[in-house]
Amino acid sequence: MGTGAGALTSLIGRRAETARIAGLLSGARLVTLTGVGGVGKTRLALRVASDVAGSFPDGVHVAELADLRDPELLATSVLGALDVARPGRPGADATAALVARLGERRVLLVLDNCEHLVDACARLADTLLRSAPGLHVLATSRQPLGIAGEQVFPVEPLPVPEAGDVAGAGRRVRALSGNPAVALFAERAAAVLPGFTVTESDAAAVAELVRRLDGLPFAIELAAARVRSLTPREILERLTDRFALLTGGSRVAADRQRTLRALIDWSHELCTERERLLWARACVFRGGFDLDGLERVCADAELPAAALLDTLDALVARSIINCRQENGRSLYHMLETVREYGHERLVASGSLDALRARHRDHYAELTAWAGQEWFGARQVDWFTRLRLDHPNLRAALEFCLERPGQARAGLELAVSPRHYWLTAGLLSEGRRWLSLLLAADRAHGGPDTDVRIRALVTDTYLGILQGAPDAEVQSALAACEKAARLDGHRRESAWVWHHHGILAVWREDFAGAAGLFSRACAEFRVQECLDAALECRVKFAIAHAYGGDVVKAAEACGEVEDAARARGESWLHGMALLARALLARRADVPGDAIGHARAAIGLLRPFEDWWDVAMCVEVIAWSTRDAPRRAARLLGVLHLLWGALGGRLGSAPFMRGQHLRFEAGVREALSGAVFEREFRRGARATVDEAMAYVLDAPAGTPGLTRRESQVAELVAAGLTNKDIAVRLTIAQRTAENHVERILGKLGLTSRTQLAVWTYEQRDAPARS
Repeated sequence: MGTGAGALTSLIGRRAETARIAGLLSGARLVTLTGVGGVGKTRLALRVASDVAGSFPDGVHVAELADLRDPELLATSVLGALDVARPGRPGADATAALVARLGERRVLLVLDNCEHLVDACARLADTLLRSAPGLHVLATSRQPLGIAGEQVFPVEPLPVPEAGDVAGAGRRVRALSGNPAVALFAERAAAVLPGFTVTESDAAAVAELVRRLDGLPFAIELAAARVRSLTPREILERLTDRFALLTGGSRVAADRQRTLRALIDWSHELCTERERLLWARACVFRGGFDLDGLERVCADAELPAAALLDTLDALVARSIINCRQENGRSLYHMLETVREYGHERLVASGSLDALRARHRDHYAELTAWAGQEWFGARQVDWFTRLRLDHPNLRAALEFCLERPGQARAGLELAVSPRHYWLTAGLLSEGRRWLSLLLAADRAHGGPDTDVRIRALVTDTYLGILQGAPDAEVQSALAACEKAARLDGHRRESAWVWHHHGILAVWREDFAGAAGLFSRACAEFRVQECLDAALECRVKFAIAHAYGGDVVKAAEACGEVEDAARARGESWLHGMALLARALLARRADVPGDAIGHARAAIGLLRPFEDWWDVAMCVEVIAWSTRDAPRRAARLLGVLHLLWGALGGRLGSAPFMRGQHLRFEAGVREALSGAVFEREFRRGARATVDEAMAYVLDAPAGTPGLTRRESQVAELVAAGLTNKDIAVRLTIAQRTAENHVERILGKLGLTSRTQLAVWTYEQRDAPARS
């Protein structure tokens, strides 16, 4: 390789990228590696250049441009990289000398760090590529060069452990060591502290550390250097000020490559004033945001809405903001390191509170809109959107807690849509926000308003579902009932009757429960709350299906199913199918019970409603009494699901007796070692693995190819296109194409319809 420093440290976790870039270079003559500062573009380019050197008999030359400030000297600097004597004058003579030197030679030229000279680099690359047919250029830049024929390759941070893997990292040190970000930390830490390895005691801290650093190689290397004097856990604890902590890069590196702050400063200096302003303002978002949110929160006279899209596009081009397409929407996010830098700038500007208030107002409008459209065809879409925006909902709730007088606005945000915390499987978090906001609102004083009473009733319901002590629940319900009655809040009184009905089911007083659900249903109909009325109706069906009148249960199921189908609704439809499964179980038709329960899971899983999914799994487990090994594993899955809910329950209370009897029977049918092995397999699975086992997808579905059948089954199981791509080892776009083609073949318009169709196909042989 020609002039230019080679990498003195190893490249970790980039094997696939190097192969793909090398493949691009074999066809394209200009490939630009883009990405945020510190992501490893230079090291990756040097590795690729080394790997493909054999394809360039006239040499590989590296021009390092980081320290070059004058664009007029660009061609001269590149000449130096080619070991060519520099002409006496800069500019055109140097460019002509480059053209003459390259001529017909087959050369790879690496232009490293082009972002601050992007216009000059673009002009020079264009001139050289047109004049030298054997030349290929590999550039690194925080934004593309933007010329014809350029192939852009975005360099992503290293993969990091999933949040769920972090919690159990101590038990999975070996698996964790294969993660590229963890492996990078371990190697660099061992370089400064010989003998360092990731052990069981610090695995969780290392996993969380690299996750918090976004998998950014430069930041991970700076953190690893701190192992000389701090443990991984101590480094993690001090990460609240990452820019002060992550310093001390190589003494021979450029100034901007010695600290994390200097690295991001470099990007900031390259931005225009409007780009800097949007960078700072966008930092009020957590996790991600869309264009609509950005316009509503960030645009004003200083940053007009008309200029916002172009400014956003520039930040995307500069790798400050990342963009991805999902479900037909463009979604944006920043690495946490970049976001924290912008947040500092926003604080310094004095406009943090104003931006946070606008951010809160936007998400209050969004959740209110979701509440209005919750009962309908967009239910799954709204839930998916709220789940994607959950970090932003948290940020808005935090603002309401931190600022005096804002608690009531926070309560409004926390109770709309009403069942979000339940369907999202976030009972503990929902209770925490509600209790904190209710306490703050109480301290502020004022009468019980509709939103406060709704919050009290919702908080009580979440407590019931978590298995709160009976005395606590009864006291809370009495307080809710009194407040609702005194202020004439009839809708909330109806919800209190509904909650009493739930408790009656748990006591196995099915007749009493049915009466309470009927009473609540009647009041909801008077109040024209059809979704609430149907929820009471489906729970009336469940009560009768489990221990009452099967005819009344079937009638209620049919009513709910008809209404749900007419509106394209999913959640209540899934609950009705659960009631059908209970009816089939009671009639001792295990095949039907399993079919209905699986169909219910297909509709409930997109909401991550693990409470009701767990009841479906319970019915499936009971219906596998002739397969004790499978039953033992399903019992492990139930342990996994109930544990995820974070309450005291190990089963739905009205199912507990039968659950214990069933478990005792399975234990009796198997040796202790076999039972424990199968149980652990279920309890230690990921949710995706557990659901795949529960659903036990068949080999094919009528009317579809085998691959399409697999995709349809995974859609019915609630997997996203991204999840399907991972499961089947295909590209995400391929998964998207499969789903679109299946919908077209079957004349369907939504994933919900496909899920229902798939389960109907499963049931078809039994019906015939």
